[in-house]
Amino acid sequence: MVLAACSGGADSLALAGALAFVAPRLGIPAGAVTIDHGLQEGSGARADAVVRTLADLGLDPVGSIAVTVGTRGGMENAARDARYTALDDAARRLDTAAVLLGHTLNDQAETVLLGLARGSGARSLSGMPPEFTRRAAKDGRDVRYLRPLLDLDRATTRRACLAMGLEPWDDPHNDNPAYTRVRVRNEALPALEAALGPGVTEALARTGRMLREDADVLDDLAARAYADLDVPDEGGGVAVRLDGLADLPRAVRTRVLRTAAVKAGSPPGTLAAVHVDEVDRLVTAWRGQRHVDLPGGLKASRRYGRLLFGPA
Repeated sequence: MVLAACSGGADSLALAGALAFVAPRLGIPAGAVTIDHGLQEGSGARADAVVRTLADLGLDPVGSIAVTVGTRGGMENAARDARYTALDDAARRLDTAAVLLGHTLNDQAETVLLGLARGSGARSLSGMPPEFTRRAAKDGRDVRYLRPLLDLDRATTRRACLAMGLEPWDDPHNDNPAYTRVRVRNEALPALEAALGPGVTEALARTGRMLREDADVLDDLAARAYADLDVPDEGGGVAVRLDGLADLPRAVRTRVLRTAAVKAGSPPGTLAAVHVDEVDRLVTAWRGQRHVDLPGGLKASRRYGRLLFGPA
């Protein structure tokens, strides 16, 4: 079973239509699901309309899932968390081989530009991977996600909907300047195209792909280094052996430090480069500093040839 996530917008609707065409020819069962975030008046009726369209395409099973969007991390992040949790659960119930997402080349360019604005390093600039897995909360099973449209732009998905006789829904949230991504889409990228010439969107997406390849190699090197330097901590936290740590290239060393901090319980979403840089000073510029405070009520400190990560 392959499952398409469909909001009813042009990108995901084109994806659902393509899946409905390809899957029976390959002998693959295929369904689709839409998520009702409940953030707009009439969202339930809109979700029902999307379900009818998906059923008309011949996908089976199809359905909508209503979620409650919290406030943690802002509305965009909270909606994303609720959406993926619902998709994880649907994938688990239906025993799917993969969930397909309709992100396009334009989405990729926006993500890379947002990463550049944050100044968060190569992994942030690498954009969205074409494939990733998530651990479902209810049973711990890995759920595989695929983004098959990352090399296609939005204009192509709209033409595909037109060719298939599908009428996409334009979410008003996609034009609300209160959201950072909308400002990037409607203001920042057009300004860059006007100043630098056409092709900026494609160049950003291409840059993300190349940086992802580099980041994958660095992450692999860092994982090996962490496994070598990880030592037991009697206090129940995380400890890294200092001997050999300072000799690592900075790109690898800071990844080791970030891994240790996250393993100790520091939230990845709030653990920023500035925190990792301060921890790195405990390794490379040690002058008797006491400790470094980290998100999640943690601290990093240096003691007896080890770097310790634990409760503040």
